[in-house]
Amino acid sequence: MRTAVVVGAGMAGLAAAGALARDGWQVTLLERGERVTAPPTALVLWPNGRRALEALDPDGGWAAIAAPLPDGGVRRPDGQFLVAPHARPGAGPAPAVVHLEDLYDALVAGLGTGVEIRTGVTVTTVRAHRAARPAVGDGRTYLEADLVVAADGIDSTVRHTLAPEAVAVGSGFAAWQAVVPAYRAPVLPPDQVAGGETLGAGYRFVSMPLGDRAAGRGGVYWVATAAGAPRPEPPAAQLALLRRWFASWPAPVGELLAATHPEDLVPQEVRELRPLPRAYGFRCGSGGLVLLGDAAHAMPHHLGQGACLAFEDAATLRSLVAAAEPGAALGQAVEEYDRARRPRTASVVRQSRRMSAVVQARGRLALRARDAALASLRPRILGHTHGLVTDWNPPE
Repeated sequence: MRTAVVVGAGMAGLAAAGALARDGWQVTLLERGERVTAPPTALVLWPNGRRALEALDPDGGWAAIAAPLPDGGVRRPDGQFLVAPHARPGAGPAPAVVHLEDLYDALVAGLGTGVEIRTGVTVTTVRAHRAARPAVGDGRTYLEADLVVAADGIDSTVRHTLAPEAVAVGSGFAAWQAVVPAYRAPVLPPDQVAGGETLGAGYRFVSMPLGDRAAGRGGVYWVATAAGAPRPEPPAAQLALLRRWFASWPAPVGELLAATHPEDLVPQEVRELRPLPRAYGFRCGSGGLVLLGDAAHAMPHHLGQGACLAFEDAATLRSLVAAAEPGAALGQAVEEYDRARRPRTASVVRQSRRMSAVVQARGRLALRARDAALASLRPRILGHTHGLVTDWNPPE
């Protein structure tokens, strides 16, 4: 029986563990928390993310939990459109937004009986000797396997051991997320949609409706970002600050903030890896260790590709190790995973950093240049990104 240990029961870890188990692996899933829980927010599934999920679990019922993502265009704080709403290209699966509670429920249901979940386990040590099976430990015991999958996020202990050159640093801005449930969501005029993006001087506000089924209550998901360090105040004070910052912005920004309660607010310190790890796969013993998701390529979230790339990682790994037996074949699959994923993720990270620079523009001259160029720059960036996200397909 082929054995795998997956470190981290976030989206990436759940997806990888379930996929390996469906292929006959004996999987142990380690989670630092006392239980597997979903953050009370949402995410966008771009076409590459949807393809990856469907490859990982064709019977996952992803369409049933996702709502279409409307394009509300890009505006300035005075309400003037910088980029008018437009129809999205028809090729490939359409972008969709999904509540994380629904996504986690589907991923946990997909684990089946082939995954042993151990909660309350903090990995502190990693063994990656060439001649021994890879293993991880919590300071008391070691757990070894043919394959170790590090899906333990930006502060990954496994990555810190294997690729210490990759350091988590601040991205230069703070972010806040919230889901306003349907019963509190503002009622907008018929000619307005709850989805759209507004860009100011170092500030950004994005909103998107979740549909009627999301987490059993629908609603609207929003994300706000501001240049600078994370705020130290409690959620109620931070929410009051956001309402003041965005007070004069066009609907539905003020309306959504007014409908948000402090307990809805999820402040976030946005960090990234600089530089990226030198490798994503490390061969040893009967197989090796691989980095997946934010453990491999945490990046600014202005393109919304973090989770989608994590699902790509899991789908690629599953394909490469599907028929690989422990030994030379599995070791080669680990090395091939590295070759397949590093160029891809490096390209997306570069695009994400370019968009981050556009979003964080400040100062009169910089804003004029950004606004003048945005009509052509954004389609160029997103057009390239569109190619990145729609042209990717799971490996055979």
